[in-house]
Amino acid sequence: MIVAAALSMLLVQMDWFALNLMLPVIARDFHTPTTDLQWLVSGYMLALGAFMITGGRAADLFGRRRVLVAGLAGFAAVSAVCAAAQNTAWLTTGRVLQGCAAALVLPVCVAVVTAHFRDARQGRALATVFAFSAIGTALGPFVGGAFAEHVSWRAVFLLNVPLCAVAAVLLLRCVPRTRHEEAGGGLDVPGVLTLAGGLTTIMIGVDQAAHWGWASAATLACLTGGAGLLAVFVRLERRAAEPLLDLSLLRSRPFVALTLAGSLSNIVYCLVAVLSALYLQQARGLSPFDSGLIFLALSGGAGAASYWSGRLAQRVRPDALMAAGMLLCGVSLFALTWTTRLVPYTAVFAVVGAGVGLGWALTSVATQSCVPANRLAAASGLVFTSLVLLGAVAVAVAATVLEAISGSAGAAASDGAAIEAILRVGALLSVLGAAALAVVVRRTGRGCADGGGIRA
Repeated sequence: MIVAAALSMLLVQMDWFALNLMLPVIARDFHTPTTDLQWLVSGYMLALGAFMITGGRAADLFGRRRVLVAGLAGFAAVSAVCAAAQNTAWLTTGRVLQGCAAALVLPVCVAVVTAHFRDARQGRALATVFAFSAIGTALGPFVGGAFAEHVSWRAVFLLNVPLCAVAAVLLLRCVPRTRHEEAGGGLDVPGVLTLAGGLTTIMIGVDQAAHWGWASAATLACLTGGAGLLAVFVRLERRAAEPLLDLSLLRSRPFVALTLAGSLSNIVYCLVAVLSALYLQQARGLSPFDSGLIFLALSGGAGAASYWSGRLAQRVRPDALMAAGMLLCGVSLFALTWTTRLVPYTAVFAVVGAGVGLGWALTSVATQSCVPANRLAAASGLVFTSLVLLGAVAVAVAATVLEAISGSAGAAASDGAAIEAILRVGALLSVLGAAALAVVVRRTGRGCADGGGIRA
């Protein structure tokens, strides 16, 4: 069971992080500035974030194994479509659809494991799943760089097809039906439409603000319209007999604090992953393969921290560990922006990865322990939605700011000083987030995992 769920996490994570080092190569093939391809990252993350709550709720309703296998089948099919892309519009569309399929995979992998292990073994089981996720995270940049330089960026997408097939077979053979009988009987379609519409509209406004202008009518219409749809979503959820989102989760201070802290860690991780890929290749002139080797340090640090997070959380409060991880990330990221020689850069890169890895991995470990059994996948979807969506917004905003500082889209990707300036802002956010979480830890007393949150 654990291996089947973990392999599903591995392949989605590997594909996600492989793309960062392929962007310059894809840009050359399609004769477009690299910064114009950021929608390949943010569009995927937007679709993933917009539909993970839906995917989680569907899994609770219709069966976690069934939804997970459907997600893997869709992910494989769309990967083949991406491999055949002939232009950026084709590839971008494929990436958005890929994000929709991944939304049926990520939250359900966690829920499948936590539904089976509702005792002291849960932390260790989740740690194993996140270890596989960490392997995918570590392999992603290396695989992306190696394939882009020596094979083809298209081959990375084709690699997903057999991996999805193996994962689906293992799930069908090893994972029992895990639909919870108290989950209810219907999917909240109005909630699905208003949530996805609101998140998508806001993301379009953020992404296009650089071209339309932040104060333009189109940008303001998207931002206010999206916020309005989200307000309608909340109103519908309060009245729905079978709501898509259990709003009582948002009344748990530990749950909300841990989710926001993990989201901030993921924001920093996304900024580091995307901007460092541009910096190493286009500002430092390294090849995709060499950049992938250096990225193994970042991913390896994050992977090791993710693996040990579940075990450490049994001895130390998860929220305190997260605060320490965010502080470590902020300080090391500051140091990274002043490091020029590649050997010390690689060493500091690993420390940055360890800091952010503690942040986002412990979010899932801690929050799942205080969620009712009939809402495991839906709650996991909410956590992952916050992590991914805010990361997508951060990438879009960073691309806009980078182009503004550099003066043009063509020069932005190779402007090392501008990239370092944005990363220093990310470092400051991480340090401030650590301080804020430390205050919350002190005020809330015992954490969510220790009984401070919602129980079934």
